[in-house]
Amino acid sequence: MPSKMQRLSQFLAFFSLLCLPGIAVSLEINFQPVAPGVYAYIGDTGMRSFENEGMNANSGFIITDAGVVVVDSGSTWKVAEKIHAAIRKVTSQPVKYVINTGGQDHRWLGNGYFKAQGAEILAASAAIDDMKARGALQLQGLTRELKDRITGTEIVLPTRTFTKKEVLHLGNREIHLLFFHGGHTPGDSVVWLPKESVLFSGDLIYVDRLLGVLPFSHTGNWIASFAEMEALQPKRIIPGHGAVTDLPKAQRESRDYLKQVASHMRRAVDEMVDLQAAINNLNQSSWAHLANFELLKGGNASRVYLEMESR
Repeated sequence: MPSKMQRLSQFLAFFSLLCLPGIAVSLEINFQPVAPGVYAYIGDTGMRSFENEGMNANSGFIITDAGVVVVDSGSTWKVAEKIHAAIRKVTSQPVKYVINTGGQDHRWLGNGYFKAQGAEILAASAAIDDMKARGALQLQGLTRELKDRITGTEIVLPTRTFTKKEVLHLGNREIHLLFFHGGHTPGDSVVWLPKESVLFSGDLIYVDRLLGVLPFSHTGNWIASFAEMEALQPKRIIPGHGAVTDLPKAQRESRDYLKQVASHMRRAVDEMVDLQAAINNLNQSSWAHLANFELLKGGNASRVYLEMESR
C-alpha cells in the first residue's frame, strides 16, 4: 500500500499535468429526456469561455418517425458535431431540420455543420437581419476566446424563414415555430409542441441565472412575448439558460424581473431622475440568488434606462 508521502506525490503529479499548457477541459454534450422523444441539453450558466466552447446555453432535439429536429445548432462547428454525436447515442434517425431560436452565437453558429449533413435550417425572418448585422462580430469574439476550437465555423444563415408562424409536420409530430415580438434579441422565437405541452423558449426565458439585457434588447417586446408564451400554458419549458422548468418559475425569474426593472426605469425617466440615481434606487435583491447577478445587474439597469429614454 502506498505511503502517505507517495500518495501526496501522485496527487501533485496529477495536478501538475492538469496545469500544463494544452491540457484543457473539453465540453461534453449529454441530453436529458423531457418528454417522450423530446430531449434537452442544459449548458453552462456562466459566461462564454474556452472551457465551455462558447456553449453557455441550452439546446435540444425532437425525434419523429421521419427524422430528427434540432433546436439550436450550438456555438461552433465542433459543438454542433458534439450535439450530433450525442443525438446519435439516442436515435439513429437523421437530422432533417435545425431551428435557430434567435441571433445569439450559441443559437446558430453551428449551422455549417448541420447544413453539411443535409439538414434544412429555419429561423424567424427577424433573426436573419440580426445574424447578418452581428454575425461577423460574434465570430470574431469567439475566435479570440476559443482559439483553435473555432476551427471550421463559418457564418451560415438559415435557408428557410417564417414571419410569425410555421407548422412543421414531420412523421408523427406537429411542431410549431412561433415569432411573437422578439426581446432579448430582435429575432427571438420559440418552438412549441402543443400535443406534449412542451416549449423551447430560446432566450425569452432564463432561470437559475440572471437574464441579460443587451444593447439591442427591448424589454417592452420581451414582456409582450412572455405574455404570448403564458397564453400557451406550457407544462414543461426548456429555457434558453438554466434547468428545465415550469411556468411559475419562469414567471418569477424572467417576467417579474423584466417588469420590475422596466417599471422602475420608466418612472425614473418620466420623473427626470438621472441614470446613476435611477440605478442606485433600483432594488434587484429578489434576484440576488441567481448566477451572474453581480456581473449583470448594473448593465441591465443601465440599458433599460436608455431604452426608456428612447421611447
